[in-house]
Amino acid sequence: MHGVGKRFAGEVEALRGVDLTVGRGEFVSLLGPSGCGKSTLLRIVAGLAEPSEGSCRVSADRIGFVFQDPTLMPWATVTSNVLLPFRISRQVGTEARERVAAAIAAVGLAGFEHAYPHQLSGGMRMRVSIARALVTDPDLLLLDEPFAALDEITRLALNDILLPLWGRHRPTILFVTHSVFESVYLSTRIAVMAKRPGHVTADLPVTLPQPRERAVRTAPDYAAMCDRVSAALAAAMGEAAA
Repeated sequence: MHGVGKRFAGEVEALRGVDLTVGRGEFVSLLGPSGCGKSTLLRIVAGLAEPSEGSCRVSADRIGFVFQDPTLMPWATVTSNVLLPFRISRQVGTEARERVAAAIAAVGLAGFEHAYPHQLSGGMRMRVSIARALVTDPDLLLLDEPFAALDEITRLALNDILLPLWGRHRPTILFVTHSVFESVYLSTRIAVMAKRPGHVTADLPVTLPQPRERAVRTAPDYAAMCDRVSAALAAAMGEAAA
């Protein structure tokens, strides 16, 4: 992204001058307060919205998108929901069904293939959404605050599911969050954004060891990185207030 800006009707300026490059296989978090344009930026990357100025170039054949809400079809089973990308592309066959079964197992939902969304907890529904995004083996995975509405225990558990999936498949991930602790635990880099009009004020590498395990959350290096990111976020907020 180079100089990306976005204005909506009524001259609301959501983004201004966003410069950000994400390398193949990176896990980059967009961290910032509500209303700073993180979701808008993600939609531009996905091709769901056009920038008002600047340019966004994406080198990816397959893109997966996980929204804040699981957006599942309530009348369809877990298997049918995860199979949806293949139905849309008219590629339903033995291989597709095998990949669906593998994706469901990978997110810890083996045994729930025939369950309907109303029979699942919020965390389980989000797992279905992640499985659906991963089933086509995307080059780029976009996640828009997928765990924000979940309780802390479920959120931490899904963080621990997401990291090994990224480690095995290594898609490029752009992850929107407003949690300092989550961004440090998951990411290889964190782009800190200021409030509207949103722009990147800090780009911080996360050098914690890979693969990450739960013990990292109690390590001194993790606490130090959280302090650094918190300071960068506070500075961004101060810039916005000024």
